[in-house]
Amino acid sequence: MRKIIYTLYALLLANYVQGQAWIEKIELSTYIESYYNYDFNQPKSNEIPGFLYNFNRHNEVNLNIGFIQASYISDEVRANLALMTGTYANVNLADEPDVMKNIFRANAGVKLTKNHQLWLDAGIFDSHIGFESAIGANNLTLSRSIMAENSPYYLAGVKLSYTSSNKLWDFSLSYLNGWQRIQRVEGNSSPAFGHQITYQPNKQWTFNSSSFVGNDFPDEFKKNRYFHNFYTIYQPNMHWKFIFGLDSGWQQKEKGSSQYSNWFSPNLIAQYQLNEKSKLAGRVEYFDDQDNVIIASDLVNNFGFQVSSYSLTFDYQITSLILWRIEARHFLGNNELFQQNNELVKDSFFITSSLAIKL
Repeated sequence: MRKIIYTLYALLLANYVQGQAWIEKIELSTYIESYYNYDFNQPKSNEIPGFLYNFNRHNEVNLNIGFIQASYISDEVRANLALMTGTYANVNLADEPDVMKNIFRANAGVKLTKNHQLWLDAGIFDSHIGFESAIGANNLTLSRSIMAENSPYYLAGVKLSYTSSNKLWDFSLSYLNGWQRIQRVEGNSSPAFGHQITYQPNKQWTFNSSSFVGNDFPDEFKKNRYFHNFYTIYQPNMHWKFIFGLDSGWQQKEKGSSQYSNWFSPNLIAQYQLNEKSKLAGRVEYFDDQDNVIIASDLVNNFGFQVSSYSLTFDYQITSLILWRIEARHFLGNNELFQQNNELVKDSFFITSSLAIKL
């Protein structure tokens, strides 16, 4: 009897130790980004133009995004679960089921080989498209570029990824539920796919190619969409950093049609580090969507969307955990696209400030 008790005790102790080891691999993190945004066109709805999804409230202090995340990673398994709130979630996930509207990340992955970085992940994860993310403190500018606002921030599906042994190459292939969709569009049975190739030959240069191929409509109105994002990052020294990006997309005008609508957007950002705590970043960009494929016609009065934008961001790192930013941004359209005092005008000017805390 004593041997049985000792054996059970040993098993319980071993299980407890293993449980402790598992728990110790869980990391908790938090991100909070509050803001104040002023649109000089003074929209009566207190919402800025509908093609912008971050910092979208005018003349009020608000929370753009706040989330808490639990992450687990071992040699063979990894997982993330992050729950969020804020105006970013309200706008970007407006079409998702209520139970999903506060999910920022929810994914799990398994390593497929012992000696190579080959992983299979499934769930809801950050988009593989573009150089900007929903986490503002990770971006060079306070606001997101028009190209980032109008391409996926998140995706849901299955992703196979591989990092080369010399760490110079990253590859991924994705099977997706759609164009920024957790839940597939009702009546849509079409699969969507994506790829990403990133090459970093040295510390100065990064090159990236990403794509999306799929249909984001019910099968009855199927329109194939083909989208590609390219960007390169160049950091010649500790003071300067440059990013050039180019989005290009094509979508069938009608089901089965050989005619395609096209949109594109070039973007150039330069950042200069003034001192240990301060940075300055300038951006110039253009977005052209004449057939209103991505930016809906009711937002731009059926003129099509052709807009240039210029911005200047100042960063001040208050502590290692707290970042304060302020940005001036101007939009100029080829047509009267913006509302001002119940009239349409060609331009709009914003001043935005944010405070981000990353724990």
